[in-house]
Amino acid sequence: MPVDLTFSDMAARSDISPARWRSPFLSWLDGIEPGWSIPLLLAIFVAVWMTFLVIAYLCGDLHPDVLETWTLGRTFEWGKKHPPLMGWVARAWTSVFPLTNWSFQLMALTNSALALWAVDLISRHFVRGDKRVVVLLLLMLLPTYQFHAQRFNANAVLLAIWPIATYCFLRSFESRQIIWAIAAGATAALAMLGKYYSVFLIGSFVFAAICHPQRRAYFGSVAPWISTVIGFVALGPHLVWLWTTGAMPFTYAIELHTGKPLGRSLIEAILFILGLGIVLVLPGVSWMLIAGNRLKRLSEDFRAMDPGLWLLFLVAVGTIVFPVVITVAFGTDMPPIWGLQGLFLLVVLIVCSASFPIERFYTVNIAILVIGVALTAVIVVAPIHAIYRNTHPLNEGRNFYRQAALELTRQWHNQFDAALVAVGGDEGLAFATAFYSPDHPAYEVSLVLPNNERLPLQTASKHGWAALCYGSDSGCITSMETTAARASRFVSSEFEVQSRLLGLLGATQRITAIMVAPSPEATIKPPPTPRAEDFSARGRTALDEAGPP
Repeated sequence: MPVDLTFSDMAARSDISPARWRSPFLSWLDGIEPGWSIPLLLAIFVAVWMTFLVIAYLCGDLHPDVLETWTLGRTFEWGKKHPPLMGWVARAWTSVFPLTNWSFQLMALTNSALALWAVDLISRHFVRGDKRVVVLLLLMLLPTYQFHAQRFNANAVLLAIWPIATYCFLRSFESRQIIWAIAAGATAALAMLGKYYSVFLIGSFVFAAICHPQRRAYFGSVAPWISTVIGFVALGPHLVWLWTTGAMPFTYAIELHTGKPLGRSLIEAILFILGLGIVLVLPGVSWMLIAGNRLKRLSEDFRAMDPGLWLLFLVAVGTIVFPVVITVAFGTDMPPIWGLQGLFLLVVLIVCSASFPIERFYTVNIAILVIGVALTAVIVVAPIHAIYRNTHPLNEGRNFYRQAALELTRQWHNQFDAALVAVGGDEGLAFATAFYSPDHPAYEVSLVLPNNERLPLQTASKHGWAALCYGSDSGCITSMETTAARASRFVSSEFEVQSRLLGLLGATQRITAIMVAPSPEATIKPPPTPRAEDFSARGRTALDEAGPP
């Protein structure tokens, strides 16, 4: 007897007479339509993966992308190096939550939960009951909503806004009501304020509306024109900012990501598609096991697809094809990570277009798989990662961020009777000092490599500034010392910091600090002349005073 028939028989018998251990899962599935099962699932998702992040990064601080996000959000502006949405979110979050590692880890996972909730809004527009939770469980098998999400940056902020914008567009296209047209325009603009990559989503909306059989009804209504006007109005302040500042984000993106030869851009396009396919392997295999020989109905189900699902299918095609076309046409790179926030469309389409019901045998099994993966990550992977990274530091230097920031602040206050107001040097260390130092100095781009030729701002010169470089980065040290030499006086020091995991000592890192006096009248306290062997002790003493990381 074929394997899939055996599975079908097992599924049928299990649904008729389920094992006792399945009862809690069946009760949970019964609560999908009453409304409590999905929120419970999302709450558990956040709690479990929050535990993973806390354990895995016991000896590591926040990713520099996250620290940059917070830095960009310290002041309300319509743009900087990136569009402003990620900074706005971080600013709103820290108006309630403290500046700590766990706070930003919670923000990242809350964003993921919001994204999954928005996907469920789309799913329940087409299906009821177990299929809704199957969509979410399959998405939870992706690395997108846990590992990718923890680096809360311009990519991660799209995880939630893309399904929200898609849902609003779907409702606007189908109902052609003014309220949904306004929502579609506003959320599309919000997606653009998250990252300009969202132009592919908006282009896919236009493509889907033009190709859909109901295009006459849609374009014959006021809905698309209201959405367009609202979108441009919402983007207006940012467009003005782009015009008056020389389109800094575009300049940054063009310098960083364009200019590839045709052969290289073709490889980038292929790798983009392959990368997305690899990410989908685990949920894809899981779905094949659920469908079994019912996969033969795929073409029939495709032809009978709901008009709303057909619209989402066209949107999904656009979000994959358009980036590939642009990559080849303009010689850009296109990392697969940029397209992860759109994979929900494929999962929704596969599950919601299936004409067959999903036996609870399979739903419970995939729930167990998701739980097993999560628990393995928390109990096994997270501790191993923490132990390994204590002796093999994270590539970004995250093991030493907080310690370096605290030691610099201590030395600054030993030298000067003023708060540290500006910081530069290595970009990651500068972001970290702005975040972890009790003074929370401003990240000053004119003091950060490779922009070090520019003089500091007048306020930074008046109140002084500091910079941190890794001891092995001679280019950073030379550049910062050259910049500091333009001031009337400065102090240079060197110290060592060491990674720690629950008191267990790990890798060390030598840091060079440069401190420029707050003003020409400032009196610099003469530092003691340290012996070379004292550098390590000085770093450890400062850390002992500050407490464990």
